[in-house]
Amino acid sequence: MAGAAVAGVERLNPVFGQLGLQVLQRGWLSSNNIVFSRRGKCPATVVDTGYDSHAQQTADLVSTSLGAAPLERVVNTHLHSDHCGGNAALQAASACEVWVPEVSLASVAEWDESRLTFEQTGQTCQRFIAHGALEVGNEVVMGGYPWAILRAPGHDAEAVMFFQRESRVLISGDALWEDRLAIIFSALQSTAGFADTRSVLADIEAIDPRIVIPGHGAPFSGVAGAIAASRRRLDAFEADPCRHLQYAARALTMFHMLEVRRLPHHDLIDWLRQTPIFQYFTGRSDGGSSNSSPSVESVVARLVADGLLLDDHGDIHLPNSYG
Repeated sequence: MAGAAVAGVERLNPVFGQLGLQVLQRGWLSSNNIVFSRRGKCPATVVDTGYDSHAQQTADLVSTSLGAAPLERVVNTHLHSDHCGGNAALQAASACEVWVPEVSLASVAEWDESRLTFEQTGQTCQRFIAHGALEVGNEVVMGGYPWAILRAPGHDAEAVMFFQRESRVLISGDALWEDRLAIIFSALQSTAGFADTRSVLADIEAIDPRIVIPGHGAPFSGVAGAIAASRRRLDAFEADPCRHLQYAARALTMFHMLEVRRLPHHDLIDWLRQTPIFQYFTGRSDGGSSNSSPSVESVVARLVADGLLLDDHGDIHLPNSYG
């Protein structure tokens, strides 16, 4: 499937073998999947399930990773569509349980697509059933080992992370990446949202993980460097909040194009105008400079100018390098 590439399976780290996990590193449209084998009474588990349009691929990858053993549980770091989009397909295939952050449980039960952010971002997620709550301060046992459930607001106000204290392995979701900073969704409406991200970075620094398994990209051990780089980007966004707006608008536009691959220019502009989250980016001032919010037209124009999108006689599409 175009755009659904799996960049690699991390099996070589001996710590991961000890913990009974495999990291399925996905392309940017889908989050990584962390697959834990069944050990004793501890159920076979996958952390995060990718995007809706890749759900069948996720199911196939998880099944291959587990071999003959059935998947028994899904655990979500947060409920953005690229992390929970495969939940429903995995439930249908294996009748597995789904555990979500405790603060998100009511939204799933009511299927409130506004609070779950699918409506605002114009993204899709098939309805699933949540069976368990991940409560901050408690533990979840995966691969036979306890993982502490830690708060991770910032990118998503309701997100959690998982930390295995003995091995010092952190499953960070989108709270920490190696080479970039995730969109801080709460900061799109208020600059106060930056404080949550700064707090989570301090929390990660305090627990001093040896290895981080991020929601996107390869696992990494250069944690101090990643935290320092995230703080520098956060400093820049706080100094110029419209720079963060531009970053978010570009990232969300690219996410949509990774899904649809090709659109007439006017259809892409219409989609951007009709998608609620883009209302945060427009109307504050005219687009164009680093201290002004972007217009949807300027977002597309800059992505084309930067070569991230191509304009083929009015059709906007991804370069061939995206697969």
